[in-house]
Amino acid sequence: MAGPGESPAVARRRVLLALRRARDAAGLSQGEVATSTGWSTSKVQRIESGENAISITDLRALLLLYGVTDPAKIEPLVVDAQISRRQRWSTSSDVREHVTPAMSQLVQFEAEATAIRSYQPVVVPGLFQTPAYARFLLDWFTVSLTDDERRVRFDLRMQRRRRFLESTAGPEYYLLLDESALKRDIGGLEVMAGQLESLVETARRPDVHIRITPLQEGAFLGLVGQFSLFDLSRGDIENVVLYRESFSKDSMDHDPKEIEYFRSIFETFWRQSLDEEKSIRAIGAEAAALRVSIDRT
Repeated sequence: MAGPGESPAVARRRVLLALRRARDAAGLSQGEVATSTGWSTSKVQRIESGENAISITDLRALLLLYGVTDPAKIEPLVVDAQISRRQRWSTSSDVREHVTPAMSQLVQFEAEATAIRSYQPVVVPGLFQTPAYARFLLDWFTVSLTDDERRVRFDLRMQRRRRFLESTAGPEYYLLLDESALKRDIGGLEVMAGQLESLVETARRPDVHIRITPLQEGAFLGLVGQFSLFDLSRGDIENVVLYRESFSKDSMDHDPKEIEYFRSIFETFWRQSLDEEKSIRAIGAEAAALRVSIDRT
């Protein structure tokens, strides 16, 4: 049952999972639901993915279609639907126009998460990127992203960074960074040195925990690709969501089996990585080596 301080993301997740289960129990496909309600299939998909918060009217229509008539089941979902429409972090229409639906959800989950676990095999994650590092990465996508898209994404990334670093009540952040991300030249020596020095400073925060996966340990995990897990309430695996990003697309996954699988991968490699103090020293040593190279040029 939702409480007065309930997270909108948690409430929205309860609604979408309940609707998925009810549709499955009714033996209906998303296309059949769309036909019965007169909606588009994409609308049904957006509701079930959590991309859109559902209205009370639409919620009641779906529950009726699925044969859910028990007030004891309906009323808690109505309350959750009301809560899910609140936003603790809003994005402008300009931002929503230039980012993916999964990225819009990512911004919300970052604002509401109690803990974030992120594996990054290639680059420092966006939340910790310096302006120079972020700009170089985004400017590489001159073919696939327009100037406006790159501008909006850069501004949003810097907003997210400031919000996290300036917050005193943010989530616990667990970053598993592959050693290769420290050694990859992104933007040149000066940009990389500044990024790694900034990462060392960030790693000293009490709410940030960074571990480096040595190259000899990271062969399998490197094949998995980058992913992040967002805990939306403490100690409840049911309220964890999975964000995955590849070269050309990103997605938000609510499938409990997928979430459990990636959570186990993360925990296994977290234990096999350098501890936090050794990881900080490794990052600092790489930054110092870059500074020496800069001084020699």
